[in-house]
Amino acid sequence: MKISVQVSEGPYNHEASVTAINYVKAAIEAGHEVFRVFFYHDGVNNGTKFATPPQDDINIQKTWSELAAAHNIDLVVCVAAAQRRGIVDEGEMERNGKDGMNIMDGFRISGLGQLIEAGIESDRLVVFGD
Repeated sequence: MKISVQVSEGPYNHEASVTAINYVKAAIEAGHEVFRVFFYHDGVNNGTKFATPPQDDINIQKTWSELAAAHNIDLVVCVAAAQRRGIVDEGEMERNGKDGMNIMDGFRISGLGQLIEAGIESDRLVVFGD
């Protein structure tokens, strides 16, 4: 089965991110393909490389990045939500005259069309968070 996931909550203010990570890992272990994870609303904060959690806490951003690299998962951050929350990649940095970027390795910024495509291409679209 091909699965896509939407994460709509921030990494440390709600359990949605960790639950989504655990779901994706379990789906892969069960032999399913994870096509895309789309980060929406506060969920885009899963894609910042500037978060520095305490050593005894899970580094959610790094976990997503490593999971995507190991299993070829497309991690997409919603462009409108990212702009509102200061998540910037190289293209957005140049387009908006910013002096740096802060997107984590393995993530990319794109539009809602990527969420629509994920729903069309996948057998299931599972949503975590409001």
